[in-house]
Amino acid sequence: MNLEQQMETVSRRFEELTHRLNQPGTAADPAEFRRLMQEYHEAEPVVQAYRAWQTELDHLAQAKALLTGEEAQEPDFKQMIQQEICEKTQSAAKLEDSLKLLLLPRDEYDGRSVIVEVRSGVGGEEAALFAHSLVRMYSMYAQARHWQMELLNLSETELGGVREAVFAVNGQGAYSRLKFESGVHRVQRVPDTETQGRIHTSTATVAVLPQAEEVEVELDMKDLRIDTFRSSGAGGQHINKTSSAIRITHLPTGMVVECQNERSQFQNKDKALEILRSRLLAQKKSEQQNAINAGRQAQVGTGDRSEKIRTYNFPQDRCTDHRIGLTVHNLDKIMDGGLDEVLDALILHEQAEKLSRLS
Repeated sequence: MNLEQQMETVSRRFEELTHRLNQPGTAADPAEFRRLMQEYHEAEPVVQAYRAWQTELDHLAQAKALLTGEEAQEPDFKQMIQQEICEKTQSAAKLEDSLKLLLLPRDEYDGRSVIVEVRSGVGGEEAALFAHSLVRMYSMYAQARHWQMELLNLSETELGGVREAVFAVNGQGAYSRLKFESGVHRVQRVPDTETQGRIHTSTATVAVLPQAEEVEVELDMKDLRIDTFRSSGAGGQHINKTSSAIRITHLPTGMVVECQNERSQFQNKDKALEILRSRLLAQKKSEQQNAINAGRQAQVGTGDRSEKIRTYNFPQDRCTDHRIGLTVHNLDKIMDGGLDEVLDALILHEQAEKLSRLS
């Protein structure tokens, strides 16, 4: 199917969506209305880009037609038209490239909010401190993009490191950018606890899961074992005298989710179910893509240093993403949430791969 045929299909669907959304009865079904609105907003920029491209092609055709007129016999006029044709040709080519990018197959979850899981890997206390640094980095990145971050579960060490942190990042398109963070992150730096100045190598794992809606992942309560326990802080010290923390075990898969950050047992249960649904959705998504491992296990691996996707080298002020061979400096900026340079490069790489498969 060529570009024109693709756009004919998209344009017809856009007209259908516009018509249906204008019908009085459409809003009576909130779920259907929300689905149609989402599809409408996804199609709208594509249709607008197509119209802009068509307009530019029309202008180009008009400019070319002027070359056949009597006025084109004048050297100055002919030169002016040729210059305009050159500019219109370049502009039309750019608009066509933009349109092709918009038509690339999208991950159906790209527009969603996410649940992020960060865990310390190899390296003991230094790995936990690095995991804390990653949580801070994502928090600052979410703030810069005006997304909302909500902590769902946190397990800390006595020195302020993070054994495990689970948090939601709520914002349109959060998954489309943060999905690239899934994997093993490696740090090379001199820990504060190191007395001889030696560089240590540690890791932390990150899993980014698209938030699941209840209708997508139905949970049968018979498949769940729900246990309560007391919330605890670093070193096991109890910070809550009541059993408000929740542990949910999904018996068919063996997945275990804990949540203890809310004071209410009911709130912790709701948050734990939210995390469980997202993990199950990620597992379903992974199976659909014929991944070797399911869900979050496919994302985080074992935490071994050899599985790294990115290295943060503090002595050399260097951040290297090994998937695309990108190295950037100014590590302090990255750790303060300045991830866009890396994520933009990963997005462009993904787009280029998709375009090459279509060509």
